[in-house]
Order: sequence, then C-alpha cells, then structure tokens
Amino acid sequence: MGMHIYIWAGLKSHYAGQHDYPQFLADWSKLLTAHGAVVDGALHAPTAADLAHTDVVIIYKGDAGYLTAEEKTALEAYIRRGGGLVSLHDSLCGPDPDYFATLVGGAKKHGEVNYTLGAPISYTVVETSNPIMKGMSNIVLFDEAFFNMTWAHDPGIDVLATAVIPGTPSAGSHKGEVVPQIWTYEHVLNGGKPARAFVWMQGHEYANFSNYQIQQMLLRGIAWAARQPVDTLVDYVPPARPANSQFQSPGP
Repeated sequence: MGMHIYIWAGLKSHYAGQHDYPQFLADWSKLLTAHGAVVDGALHAPTAADLAHTDVVIIYKGDAGYLTAEEKTALEAYIRRGGGLVSLHDSLCGPDPDYFATLVGGAKKHGEVNYTLGAPISYTVVETSNPIMKGMSNIVLFDEAFFNMTWAHDPGIDVLATAVIPGTPSAGSHKGEVVPQIWTYEHVLNGGKPARAFVWMQGHEYANFSNYQIQQMLLRGIAWAARQPVDTLVDYVPPARPANSQFQSPGP
C-alpha cells in the first residue's frame, strides 16, 4: 500500500488561473494516485479521523493559519505522531505567524503587504546536492514571492532555493532582498516524535504546477515529508495490466 496523503484545499480565489485550490485537489488527487499514493482530501481542514492513517498533509488553500481550536488540536496531535506537512504558496499565511512557523518553518502575517504580486521569480538553487532538488535548475517562473517572513528558530529551516524580490509596486523597499522560497523543516513539537515539513512558496499561478521541474520537485518533497524514500512517487511503476483485462462480451 502506498503512502497516505490528505490534500487540504480551499475555495477558489483571485483571478482566473490563480489560486485554483479546488482544481489542485482534483488534478493532484489523480496525479498522486497514478504515482502510487492513497489520496484523500477536501475543502476543509482534516479532522482527527482523517489524520489517523495519514502520512503527509498537503496544504494548498488561502490563509491556512486561521485554525479553530479543534483543527489546531487535531493537527498538533498528528504532528506529534511524526506526521508530515507540505505547505504551498499562501497556505502559510494567517493571524499568528509565530505559531504557524513552528509547524512549517516560516509563515507570514495576514493583512500585511508582504507579497510581490505577479512578477518574474528567479530561483537560485542553494542546495544542489539535496535529492529533493535533483534536476532542478535556476528557472524563472512568473508567479509571486513573499517577504517579511517570520522564521522558526532552534531549529531553523534548511533552505533549498532562494529568490531575489523583484521591484514591484508592492515590494517597495524590499526590492533586491534575498528570501528563501523552497525549504525543508525538521522539528519536534512539544515532546512528540520528529516531524518534517516541506514548503514551496509559489503556486500563485496554477499553471506552474504543470512545470516539469516543479512537479518532480514537489513529488520528491512530498515523499520526503512523509518519511519515505525521496524518489518513491517519482519512480513509481504501476502494476502491469493483466492480458485478459480488456472487456469482453459475455456472448449469447
């Protein structure tokens, strides 16, 4: 049986082609299943029952940092068991970035101007030897980058790729800052087991999920967060279809 993945998506927001969380739930449920995973998910936070047999939660929704007390309790219990998290784009935004950074390594505060809006985001891969970044080059994506981040400390994040903040009107004086955009985070939450989180801060433009390098990187990051061999999803080979599997008429 493959790794168990829960996709926590949200309602569509922004303009056409942007922040298409429901489409991600549909597309990546199929993609991950085709790569050998067992996938569940919804447009709401996972419950304790959802998390009972989950290896990794992929979060792609706006402002996932807004957690109810019940959602927070379920998520913390899951992480204490060693459950993995994958945070995409603005999932790490919310009212309390200090708290959410303890879950995924970095977060940003909702309501602040801490984003570039659409712009060319130029990656610099800083850990070329990390297996998650295998085949990843210093590509440029038209997307969105964040700054004014709140970072976890002791432990901190392991930066895999950075970007220079481009000079957009919203970036203002932050133009030229070098900010992590892809990272891993290993930590222990409140005396639990070691847990992992993987973060990709792009995904503003939904089309970028189809970029081959990005897709391969995400598949490896998901497997890593689930504590599986990093190429588990990338290298999955489906079982051969039996020769007699094609539908045949039962005859007269």
